[in-house]
Amino acid sequence: MSSYRDFLQETRQQIDEIDAERAHELHDDADPAIFLDVREREEWDEGHIPGAVHLPRGWLESRIEQAVPDRAKPIVAYCASGNRSTFAARTLEELGYENVVSLAGGINDWKRHGYPLEVPASGLAPEQRTRYSRHLLIPEVGEEGQLKLLQSRILLIGAGGLGSPAALYLAAAGVGTLGIVDADVVDETNLQRQILHSTASLGEPKVESAARTIRDLNPDVEVKAYREQLTSENIDRILSDGWDVIIDGADNFPTRYLVNDAAVWHDLPLVHGSIFRFEGQATVFKPHDGPCYRCLFPQPPPPELAPSCAEGGVLGVLPGVIGSLQASEAIKLALGIGEPLIGRLLLFDGEREVIVEGETVQDLLNDLTSRFPGLQGQLEYANVYVGGEDIRTRDGYDTPVAESDTVILLPAMAGGCEGLSLGV
Repeated sequence: MSSYRDFLQETRQQIDEIDAERAHELHDDADPAIFLDVREREEWDEGHIPGAVHLPRGWLESRIEQAVPDRAKPIVAYCASGNRSTFAARTLEELGYENVVSLAGGINDWKRHGYPLEVPASGLAPEQRTRYSRHLLIPEVGEEGQLKLLQSRILLIGAGGLGSPAALYLAAAGVGTLGIVDADVVDETNLQRQILHSTASLGEPKVESAARTIRDLNPDVEVKAYREQLTSENIDRILSDGWDVIIDGADNFPTRYLVNDAAVWHDLPLVHGSIFRFEGQATVFKPHDGPCYRCLFPQPPPPELAPSCAEGGVLGVLPGVIGSLQASEAIKLALGIGEPLIGRLLLFDGEREVIVEGETVQDLLNDLTSRFPGLQGQLEYANVYVGGEDIRTRDGYDTPVAESDTVILLPAMAGGCEGLSLGV
């Protein structure tokens, strides 16, 4: 039976090694190789080769494809002295990587030659590594992303149904500063869905109740409370406090239009959400990268056609779904990852199948209102989509429809009328 030393020597004969001088040349090349540090976190924090990718040896097989998707890219694997990187290089070759070498002597030899090291200025504290450990395991987040979240500033309009789940998940995720704008106090009708608050919070300003709940959840998070009604007179002052993303949890159209216009003016991404009874919708309005709220809803419907949750009701869990989606979109924007819902509208449980007949959109609407007279007048304030395409970009109400087309009628929710999916 062979010993560890024998196994190491046998593996070393199966791979290519380079010395520190050659590694330094590859590092400074116009098209540099990828330097892969397979040491543990504590070793990495003590100093690493500038620009290196950190992937501890124990995670190599399961995460290398995400860290280095191009198997033809040159890789220089290194550890402290060159032993772990020997095994890592062999593993990479077995996984199909075509140009892999191990740094003989490891980073110790690199340092002996006086080559530069990079030392993280201020990484996560040990207790933060534990708290955010599940984020650190995600390649798209990692320690760099978590540090970015801790430096992020997200403003929530409202500490109610949508603001509650959004605030809790953003706080749990470690967003460093949360701003909350709300002038209301907690009452008993809020507790069916506004999970930031409790029975003990009754009569307390929502921003104070929210701040206490968030501090109890995560002391890393600073809460900046604005106990005031959002108006055209104070919104510029509030937005000038340096926010990265706005989450709109407003429950009325004037505030939504106000927030939209200010977000465009201040060039801030806006995560929109709205709910009514069993239905919800969410999207992202990012200036210069997609439409804004006024593009989607040029004018609000009359108040009688857009009842609030206090007038029309809302299922208690629905704000949790939409508010969580808003938090997810805000985190993607803060980290610059994924594909935010820019130019796309997510509808939740907003389709009720109705079979109608006609050759154009107008024919379908005529058929629909003849059978459901209560919709007469309401559809004037609904956007219409055929096959996912807004009819305003086609022939309007004269847009032709084919058999089995799905036509979506999208209301402006404040409330709002119920969303319908029409089967042709």
